[in-house]
Amino acid sequence: MANRLLGVISALPEELAHLSDLSGEQSLIGGLPFWRGQIAGRDAVFVESGAGKVNAAIATALLLDRFECRALMLCGVAGGIDPALGVGDVVVGIGNTQHDYGVLKEDSFLTIQPGSRPSLGEDPTPGYPLAGPLAARLREALTGLVLKPLPEAVGAGRRTPAIHFGTILTGDIFVNSERTRQRLHAEFKAQAVEMEGGAVAQVAHRWGSDIPVVNVRCLSDLAGAESHLDFRAFLAVAARYASQVAHRLAPVI
Repeated sequence: MANRLLGVISALPEELAHLSDLSGEQSLIGGLPFWRGQIAGRDAVFVESGAGKVNAAIATALLLDRFECRALMLCGVAGGIDPALGVGDVVVGIGNTQHDYGVLKEDSFLTIQPGSRPSLGEDPTPGYPLAGPLAARLREALTGLVLKPLPEAVGAGRRTPAIHFGTILTGDIFVNSERTRQRLHAEFKAQAVEMEGGAVAQVAHRWGSDIPVVNVRCLSDLAGAESHLDFRAFLAVAARYASQVAHRLAPVI
């Protein structure tokens, strides 16, 4: 648990800004910057992976191989797909699922687990669920944490963000479509969508089933027709809220 070196992954510099001062030893590997430091008193290696599943997978493999991290945390922003959630809410993933890997048929798309071969009898059910004991520790660590109301300058009203546990979807697609948002929520009953977590979980699972992956995402937009506008407006604020939750969770991963 806390004695394992923690790898912390964010796609964008704005997402890393509140996690560490990044003043420790830096390494540049494969074009990606890695820093040694601490989060909530725990030794960690931080990496700015860049957006997308391939970037995230490369960063994860390097954290596991070069730095021998044996626990992983993603922290950043995501689009909300659950209509019950709002901008500023934080979702802690109890499962990570890649929604864009599968079989494209004439009139539908069948999502399957990346790399699975159903024709050989392998289970194609998509998703990487969080282990029950770890999920319980995360919930306990967040007991009593109350996030501050959103700044008025954000333009989303003075709502107080809430913390949720749910499924986070991953795909190499920035969702800018209300129809797609509705479809993803209906199909997966998920709460958020982003571009890295499912790939991190896939690599970690191949490395060892005992490597925990915790995905912390603040909703910077609602993944609908205006999400390209909301994302830019809320990115810095959403990243700050995600980091508050990440600091509470890091010691128990």
